[in-house]
Amino acid sequence: MLTFAPWDFMLQAYVDDQGLVNYSRWQQESMTLLTDWLSELQTVAVADLPPEEHLAFWLNLYNALMVQEVLWRYPIASIRPRILGLPNWLGLLAFLSRPVYQLQGETLSLNRIEHHKLRAIFGDPRIHFALVCASLGCPILRNEAYLPAIVEAQLDTDAQRFLNNPDKVRYDAEQNILYCSKIFQWYQGDFLKVAPSIATYVAQYNPQVPKTATVRYLPYDWSLNRRV
Repeated sequence: MLTFAPWDFMLQAYVDDQGLVNYSRWQQESMTLLTDWLSELQTVAVADLPPEEHLAFWLNLYNALMVQEVLWRYPIASIRPRILGLPNWLGLLAFLSRPVYQLQGETLSLNRIEHHKLRAIFGDPRIHFALVCASLGCPILRNEAYLPAIVEAQLDTDAQRFLNNPDKVRYDAEQNILYCSKIFQWYQGDFLKVAPSIATYVAQYNPQVPKTATVRYLPYDWSLNRRV
């Protein structure tokens, strides 16, 4: 039977209202609980799930596997390694692309879940405000699981919260410049499938932003989303 209750319990226990994670306590207290729940999910026939349950399954699985990957390595400062003080993008790609899960005979990486199980199937750009890569530049990690009955409302809330967070999106009225998270640059095509421009998409959630605003992108903070 598919249940998100263990994941919901852990999120409530170790994630605060700002999406910061107490990895140290989680590592000490609930590594086995997380591993056991992820093992139980391997028996789920995902293809037979109704759409909302299907969506909630992949969102929760991605975030849970990301947390597990961090817990296995913790303490770390970032999921993006550095060599001689410089960002190692190949290391980040390797982290996201390495096999981390087996489901119904299929080997999955975090990238495969994101690109093939969520983006390709659902085509909903709100997904980018729900998937959390354990970094401060990401959307904040909810301290509750995604649930089939309310997943659409949860995604709407995620979008509202992200697009009205000045650390992620802010508008300079004097210069008519819309500063956006690089998520909008990396996944521009997803947003342009549902809106004629990035500014138009943002304006749906923040009416103070004119659709004619010039878009520029903010630096991305890869620091670990940990609670100190």
